[in-house]
Amino acid sequence: MGPHPAVAQVRLGVRRCLTRARLEPGDLVLVACSGGADSLALAAAAAFEVPRLGLSAGGVTVDHGLQAGSADQARKVTEILAALGLDPVQRLSVTVARPGEAGPDSEPDGPAAPRGRAGNHSAGYPGPEAAARAARYQALDRAAGATGAAAILLGHTRDDQAETVLLGLARGSGARSLAGMAERNGRYLRPLLEVSRAQTRAACAAQGLDPWDDPQNADPGYARARVRHRLLPALERELGPGVTEALARSAAQLRVDADFIDSLARTATERLTGGSGGPPTGLSTDAVAALPAAIRSRVLRNAAIAAGCPARALTAGHVAALDALMTGWRGQRGVDLPGGIRGQRRYGRLTFSASQGEDEPTSTPRQASNREGAGGRD
Repeated sequence: MGPHPAVAQVRLGVRRCLTRARLEPGDLVLVACSGGADSLALAAAAAFEVPRLGLSAGGVTVDHGLQAGSADQARKVTEILAALGLDPVQRLSVTVARPGEAGPDSEPDGPAAPRGRAGNHSAGYPGPEAAARAARYQALDRAAGATGAAAILLGHTRDDQAETVLLGLARGSGARSLAGMAERNGRYLRPLLEVSRAQTRAACAAQGLDPWDDPQNADPGYARARVRHRLLPALERELGPGVTEALARSAAQLRVDADFIDSLARTATERLTGGSGGPPTGLSTDAVAALPAAIRSRVLRNAAIAAGCPARALTAGHVAALDALMTGWRGQRGVDLPGGIRGQRRYGRLTFSASQGEDEPTSTPRQASNREGAGGRD
């Protein structure tokens, strides 16, 4: 008699993902586990599948220190991971940056942060969800470095993917955000993107595993919790079953398109910059303006990031303002960007420099009417 269907489905996801990853024999694979149903089912599946693929399986849990008893919960998780046969197992503690404190704010190819509780974070700083996520990924990177792990498995499911798409729609995000989470981004692998949350719970029950339910996942103060417990059920109720699967399927289709357009944009960026991503001499405004809009916006974004703009803080509005310097030039001044960077159109080129307040005029009014300089005010 074979395993429970849910157990088999989770194991299949792990096996397929690791096969596609093409790791080297003997490589160490770490499972990031919070003790919730998704990551716990993933850990059990990894303990079964990873050795059969000629690899080693370990585990890591991160204590964010945001709730009473979090240290005890992290300790319990390490005990469960060890009991499953994972080795090594690490327990790491992190300090989560609060609003207004400097800290990392990016997730590897993950969804843009929902910015935590509405209205309670400062512009330019991550909300509590994003800050915790950033601290968690830093800890996971440290764990990989300390153990020499070739890959880290994450427990994001099809339901998480659907939630990500809806959050992206609500923010007015572009195709890349709506494409959701990739199965692979660097060392990070997501084997369960075709597995439902109901299946991971069923897999835990079938194997006698008792998952931990993080109370923050049900807190309506968080955007993702509202999507999970209110919006998606309402959509399923009003539109019929299958909405979650359809959203995840749409994300997969959009990712294929976005990956292709991104590759074209990378090629264009390399051609325009000589392969450096953004040389001191800047980008030719005529050459950038001649690009198709979908490519042009990505080239501008790539150049701004190469100049020092934090990727997660660079919005579509910033890119649109840079685009206006290329295609809607009216003599306007430069564009202030995150990270203290300013993009300016000067003498036929888009350049980036450290923002130092108001621009000094670079030409007289008479000259400005005939050639490009710093330009006048918007």
